[in-house]
Amino acid sequence: MTILASLLGCAGTKPHIKTVQQVDINRFMGAWYVIAAIPTAIEKEAFNAVETYKRNGDGTIDTTFNFNQGSLTGPLKAYHPKGFVVAGTGNAVWGMQFIWPIKAEYLIAHVDDAYTQTIIARNARDYVWIMARTPQLSDDAYAALTGKVAAMGYDISQLRKVPHNQPAK
Repeated sequence: MTILASLLGCAGTKPHIKTVQQVDINRFMGAWYVIAAIPTAIEKEAFNAVETYKRNGDGTIDTTFNFNQGSLTGPLKAYHPKGFVVAGTGNAVWGMQFIWPIKAEYLIAHVDDAYTQTIIARNARDYVWIMARTPQLSDDAYAALTGKVAAMGYDISQLRKVPHNQPAK
């Protein structure tokens, strides 16, 4: 009976999201533009969203999440969670702490070889972020990344493209 209960308890659950095998943490640091997301409540009207990481001497990650609220020129909002890299995960699993003592799951599910594109996911498949080192991606690159998000089991109809000001020419 215990085995049956265990199997039924797992029915309908999705497999864990596979993270990248190894993240070069120093190459991952710096600014990442949020290209698209299944957003958290604070991000639903984010424009010009950028997440920036800086490694601390103690191994934690200072994070700054900036965006304009409501429009490209809306009021600037900034959040400063701290990242905690989980040992033994190849630097691909973090806890992201906005409020002590809670650490939200942060999974680096994809990063390209050049460290110019990444996907941050969660096993709950409630939120996901497609980020890049530039504020825009080609249609082909965007389609490839959204395909990866769909393959992880996300409903990509919930993705919101994050508008960014055009870079100066």
